[in-house]
Order: sequence, then structure tokens, then C-alpha cells
Amino acid sequence: MNDDLRLMISGAATRRVRTTHHLLPAVKWCVVRTLPAVMMLGLILAGGCRQKSDKPTVALVMKSLANEFFKTMEEGAQAHHEQHADEYDLKVVGIKNETDVAQQIEYVELMIAQGVDALVIAPADSKALVHVCKRALDAGIMVVNIDNKFDETVLQQENVKIPFVGPDNRKGAKLAGVYLASRLKAGDKVAVIEGAPNAYNGIQRKLGFEDAMVAGNLTIVSSQTGYWESDRAQPVASALVNEHPDLKAILCANDSMALGAVAALNNAGKLGDIYVVGFDNILAVRQLMDEGKILCTVDQHADKLALYGIEYALEMLKTKAQPADKETPVELKMAGSP
Repeated sequence: MNDDLRLMISGAATRRVRTTHHLLPAVKWCVVRTLPAVMMLGLILAGGCRQKSDKPTVALVMKSLANEFFKTMEEGAQAHHEQHADEYDLKVVGIKNETDVAQQIEYVELMIAQGVDALVIAPADSKALVHVCKRALDAGIMVVNIDNKFDETVLQQENVKIPFVGPDNRKGAKLAGVYLASRLKAGDKVAVIEGAPNAYNGIQRKLGFEDAMVAGNLTIVSSQTGYWESDRAQPVASALVNEHPDLKAILCANDSMALGAVAALNNAGKLGDIYVVGFDNILAVRQLMDEGKILCTVDQHADKLALYGIEYALEMLKTKAQPADKETPVELKMAGSP
């Protein structure tokens, strides 16, 4: 198990428990240090998990809480739960970094072991998380997919249907790309910094950027992954600037990577000369847009995305309805946008 396991049950007191010491009898929020997965499960289950109540328990399993987007998602979920605490219990976990697929699988296994009623998941990998989510379904747990859509081929191979509640990422990226194209002229050179290769939302955003660039007769000179993270996108952007001195824009599949691109351009003395496009509308990017350092981003309403999934999971638990995808809104944001 990589680093800390954060297990948060809404409305609970905060405690930090080391596995080499004792376990408190009623853990509400615990952080478990590195242990084999089996030991981790046994210790937490032995540590006094809550008794089954009449209210359903919803587990929200996210990607990196170091990313402002997912932190905002968590806060939105917690706010919703506070308003509906008499209707359901909430558990929230998030991995340390965007690509820690193994840890996210372990989190899902933990939720299965704890017998939650519904699992709302933003998968770090569109393919690798399908099998463990099938195990959740087989255990009688309702599963709702948010943010990053599961791969349809893998779903068919596993013979499962898991509803996706989230935005059309290709449409959102195209909105940003079209706005960028309006600032450039035919033949101008641009580059794309992609998300993780096995992330469906990253693939769709890349396609949306490409749709807009083709329509605007712009030239994509490079498309490379930044694995969703600022620190990994920055050297990619630095290399792009060196290799293509006439580059006009860098389109980033999320705002964290856009921050990395801005840092690279600043170091190269080209900040303001090359447009930067993001996706997510995090606070840091809104500030940079107002300063003229980022051209635009796309808002997929992080504060509401998790609660859309939670509400749908609760609805399905109540009505026993057949799972169906539900599209959520995306909006283009630029300097001065509300």
C-alpha cells in the first residue's frame, strides 16, 4: 500500500492512528501507514467499523486530493451530506497521486469489505478499475462512475453495466479549442499536453482539442502526456518551447498541467507570448486568467460532480431503476467569467 490511507466518514472527529500501535474502538477518520492490503483490511475492520444502520452508506472514491479539482469535489460532497445527513452516511477516500491505480483498487476493496451500499468512483484508470467495480456489483453494491468514464469495451468484456454521470469531455475541450483558434491564424503551431494514457476523459479531451485545431486549420506539432500533474507537465512544456520556438499555444487536458506549462513559459521568458489553455476551472487558474497568463479553461463543476453521482446512486437504491448514463454540464471560462 502506497503511503497514507485516508478514510473519512462525514461528521466525524479527526484522529491519526498508527498501525504499529493500538486501534481506537470507534475510528471515524483514520490514516493507516503502509501495510499489505490484507493486514490493512483486517485492522480497519477489527477497529470498530460502524454498525449497519437504516440509512444507506455511500462511498466516494476519488483520484488525487492533492489536485484542487478533486479537493473541491470532496468539499461539494461533504456539503451535500451535511444537508442530507438524515438520508445517508458518507465515506470519502482519495489517492495520493493521479496515477496510483493500485491504491485506488485497494480502496474499492476496502469499501466492499466494509459493506457500503453504493460506490461513487472517479477512476484513475478507465480500464483497470472495471474488474474491482464488478466485484462490488457482485457483492450487491450500487456502482456509479463519475468524472472519468469506464472503457466501454472492458465493461462489455466484464459483462457489466455501470452508469456514467459526468460531462462530455470532448465537447468541453472543443469549446476551449475553438476559443483559442479564434485568437490564432491558419497554420499556427500548437501543442497538446494530454492526461494519463488510459484515462477516457483525457483521451476525449485530446480529441476535442484536435477537433477544434483541425477546424481552425492549425498545426499540432506535438501531443504528449503530462499524466495530469503539474510537475510532470512542466518539463514537457519546457521541451516543447525549446523544440518549437514559433509555438503559439499549449492546450492542457487539465488545469494542473496548465500550471506546469505556465511555470515552464515563465522560466523560458515566454509567458504571455504563448497561449495556455486548461480544463477544470480551479481557483489558481482563474487567478492566472485574470492576470492574462492563461487564456481559458473549462468548468465541469467540480463542486457538484460528486453530488450528482451521489444523488443518482441514492435514487437507484430507492427505485431499483436500470442504470443509464447522465450527462452533466460543461462551460467555457475565460478572464472575467463569473
